[in-house]
Amino acid sequence: MNTSSLRLCVLCLVPALLGCEHEAGPPAGGPGAAVVRQEAPLPPVKENALKIHYLEIVTPKVDETCDALANAHGVTFGGSVAELGNARTATLEGGGVIGVRAPMRPDEAPVIRPYVKVTDIHAAIKAAEAAGAVVALPPTPIPGQGTVAIYILGGIDHGLWQQEAGGHAAPHEGS
Repeated sequence: MNTSSLRLCVLCLVPALLGCEHEAGPPAGGPGAAVVRQEAPLPPVKENALKIHYLEIVTPKVDETCDALANAHGVTFGGSVAELGNARTATLEGGGVIGVRAPMRPDEAPVIRPYVKVTDIHAAIKAAEAAGAVVALPPTPIPGQGTVAIYILGGIDHGLWQQEAGGHAAPHEGS
């Protein structure tokens, strides 16, 4: 995955995360007419608002991806974290972590997978299933990290992350 592909993925995710709507069809008034877009104000942030705890990038070009992200955003990637599939990780502003790892099996495709922090991973995975999701990885403990699960909905991988009872934060870079 190159930097342009990563930028495109981020640009596509931002409007969805912010609740923006896309324009449908041509603007009124015909071709060349100006489009005035009025967006509703963002709702107040709730205490348990959606928070990306871990952003996983799976790519055959781990070092190149880490270098591109480090150079573009000033983050520092540590060494491989075995518990995270040998991902190289960097801490993000706000407490999240980004991890870049190689595919773990020959048929694993490159993917960008956000893991959303949840307080009850079993309830969250049941809610996803009720919405039509297919569970790709049931709740699975990762020693020293927490419990993760992956589901697929609408062709998109989604991750869930529940911290350990001891309150361990996201993985530390270089650990």
